[in-house]
Amino acid sequence: MGRTIERIVASWHVYEGERSEVPLDVWLIDGLGEATRITTGSDWCLIVEASAPHESYESHDMGAWGRIEIGEDLGDHPFLRHLGETVASVAEFALPDHGRTHLEIGFPGGEVRADCHEGDLRLTRIAGPAAGPPAGRTPSAREPVVDAREELRTDALGSR
Repeated sequence: MGRTIERIVASWHVYEGERSEVPLDVWLIDGLGEATRITTGSDWCLIVEASAPHESYESHDMGAWGRIEIGEDLGDHPFLRHLGETVASVAEFALPDHGRTHLEIGFPGGEVRADCHEGDLRLTRIAGPAAGPPAGRTPSAREPVVDAREELRTDALGSR
């Protein structure tokens, strides 16, 4: 909290020329150069750790399974909307038998929720006071942004 997000790096899976709809990892890099990685674990829990981006942004070739591209400005996700903003709040949620279930990071312009859905990182914009709904829409407390595979998924954990 209290640090400004100066850079954002993400990794994406690319297979047969198609990039994944959601990033595999997101690194939030603050004004002091410290990086926080948000990703998912093999047990479908959310991982949040202090970790620099892999191999200085190099892509990783996985042969027949495609490659992983790592870098800035590789795709769209809700954190990009808050580049240059200061983190105002962080709320972590966990279940005893499952570990960390989701994380909500608040900015002056709204919040971003990170969670794991069926093993994939899911990032959702939560509209804040300065971030109204798109023109012609009724205001909604939660607005999915990244995952275009489904128009709206119901959250198995419920809202807070």
